[in-house]
Amino acid sequence: MKRRSGFTVMRKLIGLVKPLTGYMILAIIMGLAGHLCAAWIPLCGSFAILTALGFEVQVGLTALFVSAAVMAVLRAGLRYGEQACNHFIAFKRLTLIRDKVFRALRRLCPAKLEGKDKGNLISVITSDIELLEVFYAHTISPAAIAFLFSALFCVLIGQYHWGLGLLALGAYLTVGILVPLVTSHISGADGMHFRTKSGELSSFVLDSLRGLPEIQQYGQGEKRMAEMNARSDALAKEEARMKRTAGRNVACTNTVILVFDLAMLFLSAALCRSGAVGFDGVLIPTVALMSSFGPVVALANLVSTLQNTFAAGNRVLDILEEKPAAETVEGRSEIAFSGAAAEHVGFAYGEERILDDVSVEVPEHQIVGIVGRSGSGKSTLLKLFMRFWEAQQGSVRISGRAVGQINTANLRNMESFLTQETHLFHDSIRNNLRIAKLDATDDEIMAACKKASVHGFIMALPKGYDTPVGELGDTLSGGERQRLGLARAFLHNAPFLLLDEPTSNLDSLNEAVILRALREEGQDRTVVLVSHRASTMRIADTVYSVDHGRIS
Repeated sequence: MKRRSGFTVMRKLIGLVKPLTGYMILAIIMGLAGHLCAAWIPLCGSFAILTALGFEVQVGLTALFVSAAVMAVLRAGLRYGEQACNHFIAFKRLTLIRDKVFRALRRLCPAKLEGKDKGNLISVITSDIELLEVFYAHTISPAAIAFLFSALFCVLIGQYHWGLGLLALGAYLTVGILVPLVTSHISGADGMHFRTKSGELSSFVLDSLRGLPEIQQYGQGEKRMAEMNARSDALAKEEARMKRTAGRNVACTNTVILVFDLAMLFLSAALCRSGAVGFDGVLIPTVALMSSFGPVVALANLVSTLQNTFAAGNRVLDILEEKPAAETVEGRSEIAFSGAAAEHVGFAYGEERILDDVSVEVPEHQIVGIVGRSGSGKSTLLKLFMRFWEAQQGSVRISGRAVGQINTANLRNMESFLTQETHLFHDSIRNNLRIAKLDATDDEIMAACKKASVHGFIMALPKGYDTPVGELGDTLSGGERQRLGLARAFLHNAPFLLLDEPTSNLDSLNEAVILRALREEGQDRTVVLVSHRASTMRIADTVYSVDHGRIS
């Protein structure tokens, strides 16, 4: 995970608000006007006291009381308008961020998401993005309002004496900037640590739910529950510690405010005694300072919350800024499939060498078999044909063109890839199959299922093709899921079929039916077939053996 400073995270998050700049400016204007209305009410009282004491005040008592009442009403309306704008910005922005995150996940998938903690990803997509609402609704405009409001009040107080204006400036800077910076430094990486632990707990819960049958079978329920409780308790203690820190920060902020209020009173009184200001120079600056900390206090109180928010923002930015293993290609001329080849290909996952100088020729309308031990690189070679990863040495070609020079959409349309694990969504069988071809007719779906030897099984179900398969296809056996995956590949109707262990979960009868279908498909399509089974390799026109990343 990339560590960014709070300022960097804030700058990048603010950059995402550019399309909504107009609403942000409106929120700042209404927020500033609302705080000025609120500050005017105690100042009206001060001017009324001066009038009662015989000082010359340009506004009469009646006008002062009327203006105070008007300002109170305006304050309510302006506050509502400011919050409405801020929350519109926040929720609109969250929608756009979610869209960006899902687009980023599509770019990163599958290479950069292999082995990723799915629970952590779910935590980022849900709670982390939701936390950004605090930043967009309660941070950007309050910061701008605090700056503008404080500047105006420094000028107002400074009109009575420059020393009072400097004291006010020091008070605002201390409460709005210095105290938050100190408390942020003390809090350190607590927010990031909390968000990380929260994501890990989500992963643990998700893992436990998926593994319930195994947990029950081996009597590990109590142990698993105890560990879940321990993780929850540790997270609760972490959150309690952060809240205690936030409470201390608030107490520190209020103490600093009280000190500056007393300092303003004593300094203005000293200036009054020396004749530098009159009684009004004591009353107005002191009341003005006491009533003007609202914007900077709101900013200071956000620090403890922002620790969590910036940590969430950091995790979201990690996804948005992650570079895919293979960039999407667009704008090239479309090509038709006429064979494929891997030429002197080398590839490694980090330090682990998987393929070394591998060359495979895949002629059009041929079935090419690839055999080898687990971990020898067979599945990796298929992924390089799909361009999930880029070959680090050599080249992978389709129709004589390097796969990196083919439009990604064009490449995907030419290929169907069946992996060892077929993922089924919590939906009907029909809709799970239609993912391969959204406009497929019922006849096309049935034809694909017959080729995959699964049509009879589906028709025997109570709702046929409308039968729901349950989450992750848990209501089906491994062989049934595999045959549905093969039916998807047939339905996609691509000229180049890449099949990774397509019969590993099938009995000999179903294997024979599917191999016959593949043999027939091989007359019109090109097939690369990876399998451990010698019986499966019998239909191949050419067989390559991979051993320790090399072809023999």
